[in-house]
Amino acid sequence: MRSRIIAGCLIVILFSCCRDARIKEHSDWGKYFDNYGIKNACFILRDNNHESIHYYNKPRCVERILPASTFKVFLSLVALETAVAPDDQLVIKWDSVHRKPEWDKDMNLREALKTSSEPYFKELARRIGPARMQHYLDTVKYGNMTMWGKVDEIWENDSLQISADEQMGFLKKLYFTELPFAERTQRIVKTMMQWEQTPDHNLYYKTGTGMVGGKTVYWVIGFAERIEHVKEPEGSMNKSDVREYPYFFAQNFEMPTADTSKDWYKVRLAIVHDILTDYGALPKN
Repeated sequence: MRSRIIAGCLIVILFSCCRDARIKEHSDWGKYFDNYGIKNACFILRDNNHESIHYYNKPRCVERILPASTFKVFLSLVALETAVAPDDQLVIKWDSVHRKPEWDKDMNLREALKTSSEPYFKELARRIGPARMQHYLDTVKYGNMTMWGKVDEIWENDSLQISADEQMGFLKKLYFTELPFAERTQRIVKTMMQWEQTPDHNLYYKTGTGMVGGKTVYWVIGFAERIEHVKEPEGSMNKSDVREYPYFFAQNFEMPTADTSKDWYKVRLAIVHDILTDYGALPKN
């Protein structure tokens, strides 16, 4: 709890130091959560093109909570950087334990991130080991950088915590290859996160689901690229007429674990699409 308070205070100070024109609260985004009866939620977006930050529910945006499976982005980076995974084709054999149909097979790193395979990433974490894991948590300054218990449980046992604001900053650095990893490592992981590719936009994200005290936390973190085509004048140094404008985002909300009234896995993605479209990061249909 103390780490959450400290993180919140520091980031609130950061918010307050910026000019009003560059930070905007969107209380109207609450309607997208209210439509599903969600009471405790947040969304934060960075419009890199205008150097502006937009958010809904600032207190929750700066509250550190467990990363759940969004941590698998970080795990993939560390695995590639340390050569635990030489590339995204590292195959880990299925242990023959039945869990989910999409997990019950041999798979490579790229497939594992797409399916968010728990057995794959638990084995990957064990191969990385606690010493190297802690080193990279500290080097990246990932959330509270705290891990206890088994190394293959830190993203779900509530020792490691990160805020939506920090997740957004982490993804911005990944996008621009500014994390303390090789360019190749960051480029591979970025491509592994892509879910949508159209002529007018690309969408990259990772979901996460974790349980704490009778509540289930639902995460979506990622970035969108709005694609525009421009006509370059003759002799221009730009050789392409394609422009990609990035937007970085993080969303989380919680619901009672016993509440199965809706498919919350689909709901969280629907809300992301709604807010990104509302803002203009994704095109309207």
